[in-house]
Amino acid sequence: MPKTSSGLLMYKLKDSKLYFFIVHPGGPFWKGKDKGAWSISKGEIDDRNYSHEAMLENARRELKEEVGVDAPMEEEKYIYLGEITQKSGKVVHAWAFEGDFFLLQCTSFAEIEWPPKSGKKIKFPEVDKAGFFMEKEAMEKINPAQIPFVDRLKNYLKEANKI
Repeated sequence: MPKTSSGLLMYKLKDSKLYFFIVHPGGPFWKGKDKGAWSISKGEIDDRNYSHEAMLENARRELKEEVGVDAPMEEEKYIYLGEITQKSGKVVHAWAFEGDFFLLQCTSFAEIEWPPKSGKKIKFPEVDKAGFFMEKEAMEKINPAQIPFVDRLKNYLKEANKI
């Protein structure tokens, strides 16, 4: 069974322009990588509870852990963006919500062996950069498999006459 993650795509409207909030993974593998390396804030679902509510709660927790943002508690503030399958086979479910963000607060760290097979362990933040980007730049930066989330949100907002 493929791994499953859930995540949030925060957005904001400013001066009639739409901005998407994405994050850059920390660690030595991602250092110096930009195009296609960014992602929505997301995390793997540990308990195999794939209910809508459990996946949304997981996504909210990941956003708080990765960047320090408290996402809304009210479920009606979220737009379900569906799921995608990444190149690795991982399935990602996503929701969008309107919000803002000012300062990256990394509270979640990972530890890996680096360099590989060296026996040395290093600790690093799961996310080392985060920010709002207009559509063109967001599309260049985000993991290509996650582009449908940006498209789906944009289409939803157009249909709702918000952009």
